[in-house]
Amino acid sequence: MRIARRAVSGAVATIFALALAIFIIGPLGWLAVHAFAKSWTYPNLLPDGWTLHWWSVVSQDHALGVAVQNSLFFAPITVLASAVVCLPAAYAFARFSFPGRRFFLIGLFAANAFPKMGLFVSLAALFYALNLMNTILGILIVHVLGTVVFMTWIPAAAFAAVPRSLEEAARDAGASKLRTFFSVTLPMALPGILVAAIMSFLASFDEAQGTYLVGAPDYMTMPTEMYSLVLNYPTQVAAVFSILLAIPSVALLLAAQKHIVGGQLAEGFQIK
Repeated sequence: MRIARRAVSGAVATIFALALAIFIIGPLGWLAVHAFAKSWTYPNLLPDGWTLHWWSVVSQDHALGVAVQNSLFFAPITVLASAVVCLPAAYAFARFSFPGRRFFLIGLFAANAFPKMGLFVSLAALFYALNLMNTILGILIVHVLGTVVFMTWIPAAAFAAVPRSLEEAARDAGASKLRTFFSVTLPMALPGILVAAIMSFLASFDEAQGTYLVGAPDYMTMPTEMYSLVLNYPTQVAAVFSILLAIPSVALLLAAQKHIVGGQLAEGFQIK
């Protein structure tokens, strides 16, 4: 009886694993096939032919090249600006108890609990009044808003995990508060901060709605350019561009998987 139950459980687990693999890999496979297919018409099971033409179309299109440059410009700047704003707040949340602390922590999540387009539309009225529409600063503000949760919660948990006894030992040895922070606290919290930076980079790199509302048509990034690709380009071009858009995300997640799998990402949302 137990053997039968184990066999059934194993079969169910295998089915779920295969379904999950199809759900994840299926769209990527569809993109990969279309990126190299001359055409693929129903009811043919295979493409009508293979070509690299669509890759050359993307590489030679000036608008698409500008979108790539804009994405690679805004994402690093967003991470830097978010770090400057959020890391001091993360340290304060981790090490100090002050009135409204939990309220502000929950408020960070509340800002992301509603559809972002409503928030962006509300911001648009303010941006028009401040002449921030179609400006680099306006786009950066939108991107930073999408990174606040990652750049605050995860580093705050990383700072809170640093044993105070180590900091006290450094102080007893004659180190100043500043030296203790840079020699003890920051190195131990750095893995969590790096995970937060990577998640913030990806959030900025993939941000589309707010960027389109504030920056279009003067500033188009890779996600916002996808709107134009779907409407005005062959499916194969959109597939190639989607693959290019996914490459940074996959590469950064693979680079950070040690810390993400190790619990840094999960621990970032467990601040007490």
